[in-house]
Amino acid sequence: MLRSMTAFARQEQPSAWGTIIWELRSVNHRYLETTARLPETLRGLESLVRERIAAALSRGKVECSLKLQTTGAALTAITLNHALVERLLKIADEVEHMIGPGTGLQLGEILRWPGVVDEAEPDLDEIKQVILDCLDTALAELIATREREGQRTAELLQQRCEAIRNQVRRVRVRRPEVQARWREKLLSRLADISTDADASRLEQELVLVAQRLDVEEELDRLDAHLDEIQAVFERAEPVGRRLDFLMQELNREANTLSSKSADTETTRAAIELKVLIEQMREQIQNIE
Repeated sequence: MLRSMTAFARQEQPSAWGTIIWELRSVNHRYLETTARLPETLRGLESLVRERIAAALSRGKVECSLKLQTTGAALTAITLNHALVERLLKIADEVEHMIGPGTGLQLGEILRWPGVVDEAEPDLDEIKQVILDCLDTALAELIATREREGQRTAELLQQRCEAIRNQVRRVRVRRPEVQARWREKLLSRLADISTDADASRLEQELVLVAQRLDVEEELDRLDAHLDEIQAVFERAEPVGRRLDFLMQELNREANTLSSKSADTETTRAAIELKVLIEQMREQIQNIE
C-alpha cells in the first residue's frame, strides 16, 4: 500500500497532571528527519519519542510537539519561597528609604521574581507511559492519514499508467505502416538515381535502416516497467524510491522512442509519454 508523506494528526489524553496534547505534521523529504518540541520538564523523553517515530515511519520531515495543559490539581504543587520573599522586601525597604517612598515592589513583581514561586516538576516515571501511549495513538492517526492520501495518489498513478499503455499500443499498431512507408520512400529515392543499384546491397541497407528505426524493444521495456510499477503498488513496505527509479527508466525509453521516431504520430506519442511520466514523477515525490 502506498503512503503519502504529507499528513497531520492531533491527539489529546487526560492525565493526573493535566491534558497531554500531541500534534504531528509530516511533509515529503528524501530521508526521515524528526523535529521534536517538548516542554523543558519533559526533555528527558525526546530520545524515546524519536525512537517511536523512527519505528513507525521511514521517510518524511516530521514535526512533533507536545503540550501539557496543567489542571487545578497540578497547580497545588506550586510552593512559595518565603525566605526569598522576605529578603526581597527587606531590600526594597532599604532602597525606598534611600530614594523616597512609593517605589517599593508590587505584588506582581514579587511573584514574577525568579525563584519566588517554585512549580513542582512532573515525575517522568508516573506520566512517561501515558505520554508515549498518546504518541502511539497520534502516530497511528498520522499513518492512517498518509495511507488514505497514498491511496488517492495510487489511483492517479494507475490512470497515468493506463494512459501510457494506450500510447504504447498506438505506436505498436502503427509500426508496420511506418516501416512500409519508409521502405517505399527509400525505394522511390533510389529509383530517381540513374545508376543501377546492387539488389543484395540494397536489401542490406534497407535492413539496416529498419533496425535503426525499430522501436519494438523500447515498447517492450515500457510494458515491462509498467508491469513492475503495478507489482510495486502491491508491496507492503515503503516504495517511493523504487517508483522514482522506475520513472527514470520510463523516461529513458520515452527519450529513445522519440529519437527513433520515423513519423509525426510516433513523435507525438513520445511527447505524450514524457508528459505522463513527469506527472507521475511529481506525484511520486510525495510517496514514502
